[in-house]
Amino acid sequence: MLRERAEQLSAEHEKLAKQLSSAEEYDQEKATKLSKLGGIVTELEEYKNAESEYEELQTMMNDPQLKEEAEEEFISTKEKLEKLALDLQGKILPSNPFLDKATLLEMRPGVGGSEAMIFTQDLMEMYQNYASKKRWPNQVISITHNPAGGITEAILSIDYPGSYERMQFEGGVHRVQRVPATESKGRVHTSTAAVVVLPQMTEDSSGNTDEAERSFAPSEVRVDVMRARGAGGQHVNTTDSAVRLTHIPTGIVVAMQDERSQHKNKAKAFMVLRARLAELERVQKVAEEKSKRTAQVTTTLRSDKIRTYNYVQNRITDHRCGFTSYHLEEVVSGSEPSRFDEIVDEMDKFTKTETIKELIESAGASE
Repeated sequence: MLRERAEQLSAEHEKLAKQLSSAEEYDQEKATKLSKLGGIVTELEEYKNAESEYEELQTMMNDPQLKEEAEEEFISTKEKLEKLALDLQGKILPSNPFLDKATLLEMRPGVGGSEAMIFTQDLMEMYQNYASKKRWPNQVISITHNPAGGITEAILSIDYPGSYERMQFEGGVHRVQRVPATESKGRVHTSTAAVVVLPQMTEDSSGNTDEAERSFAPSEVRVDVMRARGAGGQHVNTTDSAVRLTHIPTGIVVAMQDERSQHKNKAKAFMVLRARLAELERVQKVAEEKSKRTAQVTTTLRSDKIRTYNYVQNRITDHRCGFTSYHLEEVVSGSEPSRFDEIVDEMDKFTKTETIKELIESAGASE
């Protein structure tokens, strides 16, 4: 499939080259595209050469008299072919501009009442433990506890550059199937929790503001301050420290009251607002690019429930890529990060395969 898409782009490169050579006026846009496609053509030729070499060595490996001679070269050529495939894939696939960013994870309970709130807390702790095992700095920047157990909302900050690349597939509805600790009859309940994954848009170590971080016009954001409230609506302090931001153009609202300082709450709220807007704009840009190529191609990436945690069967199933793991405890506890990484790696492969498939289908439809 990767080879097929690369061949399509190689043919497009050849077509563009002919158009430019016969054109009466210089076309900067086409020349830029030609240059970009030229890199893919070069990579494709290298890949083809390595592929031919690999096939020849494979034939030698099947001959007992030549196997020993070819074995060492066969292994190095296979590694070279795999590296070239990854390089080619990197040039072909659209890149996510936030892969090198730190992460914000917003979590809220869905259906299931108190059990959904407990499950939401379980997810938050899973991400915290996973990050800690990876030695990624992390902190809960906002949380609302439910008096009966669990949480009604939380925002977890994973302050490690590049963590977004590993966490990006967590966004969506997570479903749990288990017997609640409070259930005396041992009936299995189904509950859900929603997770939103956002890139942290902050200043770097030299104080330079990220290009994606925006400055707001005076009338773009309404700032309301109020007294922070606790469970049941009671005031938790006597000063107006809670902050609510409303982004007028999009209607996005961010409220923050965890800190006693209005200044700190305001800073946290703006951080979350910038992250939400950056992710919104990225999603819109991806949708626009897809619509430019062809009509939208439906994939399972937009499934309502992305993953099921079945405690009775000790099973986790990701419904997007179809991957199933029977290491639920290790994943949920975060005790073995490699088990969580298995799910991430499968989703990464699936997403790249689906993207290439869409690119091939859309290119074929446009011809």
